[in-house]
Amino acid sequence: MLCGESVRKILEVLRGLLWVSLTKENGYPLPRMASSKPFFDDIRSKPEVIDPPQSEEMMDIGESVNDPVQSAVKPNVVVSSSVHELLECPVCLNAMYPPIHQCSNGHTLCSGCKPRVHNRCPTCRHELGNIRCLALEKIAASLELPCKYQSFGCVGIYPYYSKLKHEGQCSFRPYNCPYAGSECAVLGDIPYLVAHLKDDHKVDMHNGSTFNHRYVKSNPHEVENATWMLTVFSCFGQYFCLHFEAFQLGMSPVYIAFLRFMGDDNEAKNYSYSLEVGGNGRKMIWQGVPRSIRDSHRKVRDSFDGLIIQRNMALFFSGGDRKELKLRVTGRIWKDQ
Repeated sequence: MLCGESVRKILEVLRGLLWVSLTKENGYPLPRMASSKPFFDDIRSKPEVIDPPQSEEMMDIGESVNDPVQSAVKPNVVVSSSVHELLECPVCLNAMYPPIHQCSNGHTLCSGCKPRVHNRCPTCRHELGNIRCLALEKIAASLELPCKYQSFGCVGIYPYYSKLKHEGQCSFRPYNCPYAGSECAVLGDIPYLVAHLKDDHKVDMHNGSTFNHRYVKSNPHEVENATWMLTVFSCFGQYFCLHFEAFQLGMSPVYIAFLRFMGDDNEAKNYSYSLEVGGNGRKMIWQGVPRSIRDSHRKVRDSFDGLIIQRNMALFFSGGDRKELKLRVTGRIWKDQ
């Protein structure tokens, strides 16, 4: 059973959807808003409540969709803030997806938060039981909304229940900072991250597709305290991150060098790179494809996708009394034809 307030809101939403349908059937234009701000970008924002049949403060978010899955131009989509409020979980403040639960008084919450409130309605404290709010689920199924990464360039319009999946794969979603020496939580597009690495992490920036780096460590036996090294290269109009570090592989400490591409995986596959390290008349060579920074630094490292050098071999390459690590790593990046 729905409470009076929930009934009022659902009737308001249904009345708005019916009004839109009748307006289209009779050939009348839908009202537009002059504002270009992305709607529903942040599920935590609470816009002013709008009554669809009486107000012209509607948002037309019909766009030409630049997405392989959504390639056609979508019709006008009208979403009022009443829908926004109905679909917002009162506990986590995120959008709700089926099954949407309700108490006997009609208060709703998402399935993820139901165990967290110990089967008690967070609004009225009544027992929740296993009542689903099918009416609200059907309203959600009728909606089409813009991607939350609209401000990053995505112009796609998606059904409510498909939006979350798209956003998890959207090519416009921001990247995590690729710096591995700290748990940096910065997100952004590539130009922003390049400036962030240079200004905030003081990362070395180099132009060109070849490199010749020397890594020195006075106590190579202290793997836990090994310095995380990151250098950014700019070539072919793209940016690449060269990582070098020590880590424990089983009982043995090893060194690893690998390259990551600052972009998506489908672009990374257009490039290749080689790494070479040696000394005392011996050398090791690695050739591979750079991994996208969509893959975390740890994921790439733990898959051993790079030049791996055992500590004994690294010290052999270093020469001398083997008490100091002195490695010279050379390499180049090229674009595959």
